[in-house]
Amino acid sequence: MRHKHHSISVHFAQAIVRRAIDVGLNETQLLSESGLSKALLSNNEVRITPEQLSRLMQSVWRSADDEYLCFGSQPSRHGVFNLMAKQVSHSASLRQVYRRGTRFYNLVAGATKLKFEEREKYARFYLALDKPELDPEHVLTDFLLLLWHRFPSWLIGQRIPLRKIGFMHAKPAHHEEYRLMFPCEVVYLQESNYFEFEHDILSAPVVQSQQSLNDYLQRCPLDWFKRQSYFPVYTRKVLNYLEAAEDMSIISMADIAEQLHTTIRTLRRKLLEEGTSFQELKDSVRRDEAIHYLSQPDMPISQVGRLLGFTEAATFARAFKSWTGVAPSAYRKSKVH
Repeated sequence: MRHKHHSISVHFAQAIVRRAIDVGLNETQLLSESGLSKALLSNNEVRITPEQLSRLMQSVWRSADDEYLCFGSQPSRHGVFNLMAKQVSHSASLRQVYRRGTRFYNLVAGATKLKFEEREKYARFYLALDKPELDPEHVLTDFLLLLWHRFPSWLIGQRIPLRKIGFMHAKPAHHEEYRLMFPCEVVYLQESNYFEFEHDILSAPVVQSQQSLNDYLQRCPLDWFKRQSYFPVYTRKVLNYLEAAEDMSIISMADIAEQLHTTIRTLRRKLLEEGTSFQELKDSVRRDEAIHYLSQPDMPISQVGRLLGFTEAATFARAFKSWTGVAPSAYRKSKVH
């Protein structure tokens, strides 16, 4: 079995739907088109799939004609990102991608001000919202910083290794999600929103073709929310091993330490330094896989548990509730009501 299914905090969908209702969009239509429900959004502990969040955003883009999801002082019309992407895809290097992209958005999107700055050893990308009070839960800020890291990374065919990301806001309730979105040092209460990375990568060439770009744009924004291979070294190695496993229930830290030619103590310390643990990583993979299987209504819950290595349905139910805050049956029911 290969585990490739990932999940996202429901926080983002909750905030998007709240804003959509505030501006008069049709909540029923948005939820129907995205495969979400009021019951699902009412539980703060629930996690959703990248596909659900992507479809929700696409629905708002179409309904509001605004790629800023109604969080900006002015809309960014549906199609603006595609135009920018096609323009910067002809760039010679990552440096040119950021220069052209920031110039483009500063000309056409009045709700935001972007800035790209080169320093001696690193580069910074800055984001300012014209009216940040319209984005009280920081959804637009989070998404735009994510977009401007992941899309340029995709264009050059390699991850842009972030050194630091800074937010003007205080640490939010969903701050744990930042570890997955931005695998680097995160600082709060800054004078500006920004991320910075090593200067050397700016000369990396754009490697994507026009056909691959067209395919990418057809999927947008889905690729922004799928788990990237942008994790610290040992976190990524452990995830790779877990995701490739036939039966995660029998895998121990000792097994992985042996594969990595290190000791259990060293592996535990390395993961701790990277802000995680073996059990956290194992639970995250099983949780995301469980959410994927529970999204398939014809698959019995007992079978989902067995696929994840649980011999008893009750044991799986307890584990799933500890991961998400709801029982498997309640989660499945909330998706279809």
